[in-house]
Amino acid sequence: MTRHSGAATPRVKPSLRNELLFNLSVQAGGALLLALVSAALAPLIGRGLLGALLLTALVSADLVIFVAFGRYLVTRLVTDPMATLVQATQAVADGELSRRAPPGNTRELDRLADSVNRMTERLLDAQGALVSAEKLASVGRLAAGVAHEIGNPLAAIDNYVELLRRRGADAELVAAIGREAARIDGIVRSLLDYARPRAVERRPLDLSVVAMDAVELLRTQGVLRGVNVDTACAPGLPPVLGDHAALEQVFVNLLLNAVDAAGEGGRLAVAADLAPFGDDGAGDDERRRTDPDGGTAAARPHPRPARFLDGEAAGGAAVQVVVADSGPGVPPELVGRIFDPFFTTKPPGRGTGLGLALVQRIVHDLGGRVDVARAREGGAAFTVTLPVTEL
Repeated sequence: MTRHSGAATPRVKPSLRNELLFNLSVQAGGALLLALVSAALAPLIGRGLLGALLLTALVSADLVIFVAFGRYLVTRLVTDPMATLVQATQAVADGELSRRAPPGNTRELDRLADSVNRMTERLLDAQGALVSAEKLASVGRLAAGVAHEIGNPLAAIDNYVELLRRRGADAELVAAIGREAARIDGIVRSLLDYARPRAVERRPLDLSVVAMDAVELLRTQGVLRGVNVDTACAPGLPPVLGDHAALEQVFVNLLLNAVDAAGEGGRLAVAADLAPFGDDGAGDDERRRTDPDGGTAAARPHPRPARFLDGEAAGGAAVQVVVADSGPGVPPELVGRIFDPFFTTKPPGRGTGLGLALVQRIVHDLGGRVDVARAREGGAAFTVTLPVTEL
C-alpha cells in the first residue's frame, strides 16, 4: 500500500521511562532548590521557637510538594492509563465484545494496549472457530439424516414426474414439479458439500489467476452481462498453497452474490494484491497499488488485510483478493452471522444460505480466512486472504 505524499506523519509518542526520569529530575531539582532556600533562611529566622516552627513549615511544604507532584506524575503516566486498560478488559470479559483498549499516551503503554487488543481479537477468533466447529458438527449430523430421509422420497417424486410426463399431463405443471424437486436436490447436495467437503490437493498457484478465471467463466456464461466489472491485479504476486477448483468455486460464489447485490447496471470490483496480515488496513483516503490510474471508485475496492491467520506470525506476507459490489452491503448487526449455514439476506426462494458458509469452509481448510467489510462502492467487500508459500 502507498500513501499520498501529503499524508500527515504520525506523532511519535514519548517513552514512559524518559517521561518519568525527566519529571522526577524536575521534581528533585525543585525539592533541592526549596531545601537550599530553607537553609539560607534558617539563620535569618533566628533560633527561637518561632524560627523553628517556620523552618519546620518550610521543610513540611517541601515534602508536601514533593509527594503531591509525585502522586500527580504517577497517576497521569501510570495508574490512570492502567485503570483505563483494566476497564476495557473487564468490559470484554463482561460480554462487551466490541470494546477495545484505547491507545496509551506513551510508547510502552501504547504497545501494552495494542497487545491486549490483539489478544482479545485472537480470543474472539478462537471462540468463533469453536462455535463454527460446533455448528459444523451439528450440520454434519443434520446432513446425514436429511440425505437419508429426503433422498428416497425425492427419487420417488422424480419417478412420478416421469410417469406424469408419459401420460400426457400438463407439461407446464410437470416442469414446475421437476424444477422444485431439482431445487430440493440441490439444497441437499449443498448441505452435504458443506458438511463433508471433498479432499483438496494443495499446490502452489497464483490466487489472482484463479480469481480472473472465475470472472472469465461467469463472463462467458453471460452472468456478468448486466453489471460493470473492474479488475485490478498486482503483477508478480507470490504463490499460495491451494486447490484451483475449490478456490474457483469460492470466487464464483462471491461473484454471484455480488451480481445479485449490485443488480442491473451495478458495479463490481475484483482486486488482488500482496499485504501483510495482522495489519488493520489502510484508510479510505489512501491509494493502493491495485488502483488503476484515473480509475473510478468502482475499480478501487477497499482491501483490509486479515487480522490473524492460524499458525502464522503477524506481519507475514499474504495474498488477498477483494470482491466488492455497489449493492446495499451487509448491515453491521448481521456481519457476525453472514457466514452461518442457512443464513441469507436474499428473498425466500432466491438462496439457501449455504454459499458463503461453503466459501468460508473452503478458505479455512486451506489455511486462510475470509472477511467482509463495507466497500468503497457502498456495498459489501469480501476479502479472501491466504498466506504466501515458500517454493
